Amino acid sequence: MPGTFTSLHYHLVFSTKNREPFISNVWISRLHEYLGGTVHGLGGIPAGIGGVSDHVHLLVGLKATHCLSFMRDLKKASSIWVHQEITMRDFSWQEGYAAFSISATSREAVLKYIAQQEDHHRTRSFREELAQMLVKAGVRFEDRFLD
Repeated sequence: MPGTFTSLHYHLVFSTKNREPFISNVWISRLHEYLGGTVHGLGGIPAGIGGVSDHVHLLVGLKATHCLSFMRDLKKASSIWVHQEITMRDFSWQEGYAAFSISATSREAVLKYIAQQEDHHRTRSFREELAQMLVKAGVRFEDRFLD
């Protein structure tokens, strides 16, 4: 075969340090825009970004040459952006993240899920959401690492 063809999509989730509700509705859309631009700058394709005051969800397409260690750069750059643009010096992301591979046929459902984060979190905490996502994906975890 003369070419390389991939369909590599990931649902990425990460939270603010100690799940503090740092992300304000006043600037959340700017943060999402910045995250999308940073993903693009790192060579990825930002398909969808959403979240609430204490965490974000991204659906990204990656090249075969990417590895998920780009998350370190994404989180670092966005923390610096919040410090400089929003002037919130206490802001930081929590260590770690969750990443789930997504089939091409599931992309629309994941995009819808990401877009409905505000409604979703009226009835469920981020901790509950993350635990459910991990169980559904068959990822083993210890409860103490969800905090």
